[in-house]
Amino acid sequence: MNLFDLTGKTAIITGSSRGIGKAIAERMAEHGANVVVSSRKQDACDVVAAEINANHPGKAIAVAANISDKEGLQHLVDETRRAYGDIHILVCNAASNPYYGPMEGIADEQFRKILDNNIVSNHWLIAMVAPEMRARKDGAIVIISSIGGLRGTPVIGAYGISKAADMALARNLAHEFGPDNVRVNCIAPGLIRTDFARALWENPDTLKRSTEVAPLKRIGEPDEIAGAAVFLASPAAAFMTGQTVVIDGGQTI
Repeated sequence: MNLFDLTGKTAIITGSSRGIGKAIAERMAEHGANVVVSSRKQDACDVVAAEINANHPGKAIAVAANISDKEGLQHLVDETRRAYGDIHILVCNAASNPYYGPMEGIADEQFRKILDNNIVSNHWLIAMVAPEMRARKDGAIVIISSIGGLRGTPVIGAYGISKAADMALARNLAHEFGPDNVRVNCIAPGLIRTDFARALWENPDTLKRSTEVAPLKRIGEPDEIAGAAVFLASPAAAFMTGQTVVIDGGQTI
C-alpha cells in the first residue's frame, strides 16, 4: 500500500458531491488523505463529507464553491488551508455542458460557459495552489478530461473542444512546474454512469451505440475512475507528468 499511500496529504476535489468526484474523494480518504468536498451546493457537500467522516473520522470537510466564481474558488483554497494547512493534491473534476447537439446550434453564451467552466476555472484554481506546491517541491494536479477531447462528436462538440484544451493545459503546466517536482496529468474517462452524462446513457439505444464498439461492452462506473486519480496523486506516479490516462473500456482503440 505504500506506493499509493496519501497519509498526511490534503486534496481538493471539485465537483465531488456526486459521480466521479465523489468516488475520488472517498478513495483518497481511504488511502489516508484529508479531502475537501466541493460543489455548488453546501448541503450536498455536507452529506458526502459526513459519509466520508463516518468511515474515516476527521478526513473530510465540505466547502461549497461555484467554479465560475473566482472569489468562490479562492475561498475554497483559503478554507482548505485553514482546516488542513498545506495543499498537496488538486483534482479539477467539476465541469459544465449546457448543450447537447450539433455545433451549429450552440448559443454564444453556452459556448462561453463551457470554455470558462471547463478550462478557465481550472487555470484559476491551479494558479491558486501551484505556488505553494512549487515552493515545497511537492504537488500533484489531476484534471478530469474526457475521451471527447480525443475525437470528434456530433452532439457534444464544444465540450470535447474544452476537454482537448484541458489536455493541452496539463502538458504545458507539466513543462512549467516539472522542475519544481509538481506533476500535472489528465484522466480521460469514457462513458461513465453519472448524472452529468445522463443524456448519453439513459436512452437504451444511445447506450447501445456508445458501448457496442468497446471491447468491454459496457458503461463505466464512477469508482472505476477513482483508482487512477489515487495513482496519479501518489508516489506510484512520481515519474509521470503531462500525460492523459484513458479509461474507457477500450472504446477509443
